[in-house]
Amino acid sequence: HHAVNDEYIDKNYGGILVLWDRLFGSFQEEHEPCVYGTRGALNSWDPVWANLEVYWALARMSWRTQNWGDKIRVWLKPPGWQPADLALSQPKSPFKLDDVSTYDPAMSAAQQWFASAQFVLSLGAISAFLWNVDAMALGTAAIWVAALFAVMWALGLFMQSRLGMLEVLVLETAVLATLASIGLLDYYLWLKPLPMAFAIVFVAARARQAGVEGQNSPVFETCLVLALLASLVGDVLLMLPGNYFVPGLAAFLVAHLCYLALLRQGVGWFPSRRALVIVLGLGTAMYSIVWPGLGGGVLPVAVAVYVLVIALMASQAIGRAMVLGKAGNEGGAGARWVALGACIFMLSDSLIAINKFVTPVPLSGLWILATYFCAQMLIIHHARSVVPRS
Repeated sequence: HHAVNDEYIDKNYGGILVLWDRLFGSFQEEHEPCVYGTRGALNSWDPVWANLEVYWALARMSWRTQNWGDKIRVWLKPPGWQPADLALSQPKSPFKLDDVSTYDPAMSAAQQWFASAQFVLSLGAISAFLWNVDAMALGTAAIWVAALFAVMWALGLFMQSRLGMLEVLVLETAVLATLASIGLLDYYLWLKPLPMAFAIVFVAARARQAGVEGQNSPVFETCLVLALLASLVGDVLLMLPGNYFVPGLAAFLVAHLCYLALLRQGVGWFPSRRALVIVLGLGTAMYSIVWPGLGGGVLPVAVAVYVLVIALMASQAIGRAMVLGKAGNEGGAGARWVALGACIFMLSDSLIAINKFVTPVPLSGLWILATYFCAQMLIIHHARSVVPRS
């Protein structure tokens, strides 16, 4: 791609080696200064959005046009084309070169240094991956690509101030711990506790700042920190050699009780009876699947209590999201993400139960830890003490 100036549009595709441009007539000498970028400003450092934004725009256009033929043509026509009905009702503003601006969100000196260090480290990791990729199995290479992509995605969000430094470290250590769980990295016993440790520091720092601004709820923040502390204890117990499954289960039981207490703040207990019935039904179904493999002793009772509590926690999160959404509360969107995190937590625990008591799950560490860390990050990032409007 070349510049966005009118005379350079659709020219010089070959970059430095312009042989093909000269052969096919797409070569253009540079006369006026080049203004680089895109005519439709991306205004984002998010690599996921950078790749999907154009398809999202096409999908919206295809949905809005009334002509069924145009719904298909949208995907085949050149960039900038509009269906006739949308060109009349929603005409695009003419492109003005003077309006092109560089996306440059404000960042403090600390943010710039942190982002630069992260980029250098990421570039080193990507270079090491490319150096060794030929010797990797396809599945292994795909896992490394996903891990590197997650890190770069987090860096983009950080540069837009959508993630904090500690949150980036939570995600990065979660990625490393997940890779270590399937043998792609060493030091699993050191890496596994780090994400929750960073998460605790992040939540405590956020609570302290909210306290300075007079916006915190001590009960809410205390429940969140205790839930993460119990999760950290559970992480350690479940990764230690030996049979610490029941103590680990008990630690996560405490974590979910803390989450349950946290999520009732401002909305009461189980505001959606339908969600409660559905989630309890799913929990009962999962327990019936794993029950034959539980054996005797305390384990069947311990697992039953755990399934009940996590189902109550997830249904409470869903009900909270419904209440805050209906109330038009500014916390409604965040509550929906927290509810999604709670549901993913149930999925992660279901994978653990199936892998331990029913049948081995291929690459179990990958799926279990990826869903677990995803759930925790959704909860800690979006959980806020919000009281619905009356």
